[in-house]
Amino acid sequence: YFLLSILSLVDMSYVTTTMPRMLVNMVCPRRTITWGACVAQMFIFLVLGIAECVLYAIMAYDRYVAICFPLHYTLLVNRSICIKMVTVCWSISIVGALIYTVFTMHLPYCGSHKINHFFCEIPAVLKLACADTSLNDRLDFILSFILLLVPLSLILVSYIRIFASILRIRSSQGRLKSFSTCVSHVTVVTMFYGPAMVMYMRPGSWYDPERDKKLALFYNVISAFLNPLIYTLRN
Repeated sequence: YFLLSILSLVDMSYVTTTMPRMLVNMVCPRRTITWGACVAQMFIFLVLGIAECVLYAIMAYDRYVAICFPLHYTLLVNRSICIKMVTVCWSISIVGALIYTVFTMHLPYCGSHKINHFFCEIPAVLKLACADTSLNDRLDFILSFILLLVPLSLILVSYIRIFASILRIRSSQGRLKSFSTCVSHVTVVTMFYGPAMVMYMRPGSWYDPERDKKLALFYNVISAFLNPLIYTLRN
């Protein structure tokens, strides 16, 4: 429940970073945001997004220990270790977001300054740059590989070990009980990682503003909206 409370905090903050501004823009004809507010929104959004990626990997480790080493659970996943893992999670997210934001906002911007998005997301902002963004594209791919694929790989390895352990349980009721503890986590990971990987790991030439807005809406709003429902129904 400690990790679930952190996930709830991240989801609430995640939506609060983008939704109020989007709702204001839907009502007001003058849809503007200052350069400083755009930088702040981008940085905070990235911090929370990266934190959620890493947090899902930590939660997978929690499930792995609970199912594969149930008698050692209180030793391997105690309060102190959870706090340390969450601290590392926030540290990684702040550093990653800082690199993303600095390399994006140091570029020269010119022209209409009209962002074809409902918030300051990196792919939409980079389209306004008056310079070559190939370095940013390569950096985005490398960072996305580290911050998306590495946690996802840890999640997959955890679940391979979990399913192998579940299959060794003799009773069908025991297997069902063990598997049911993972369903919620697998569901939210799929909803979050799928759109995020499409958004941040594709070449810049594949940019499609309308598709990107739908993807961003899904992993930013719909995923955060469904998480409490999924975990509440499970509980």
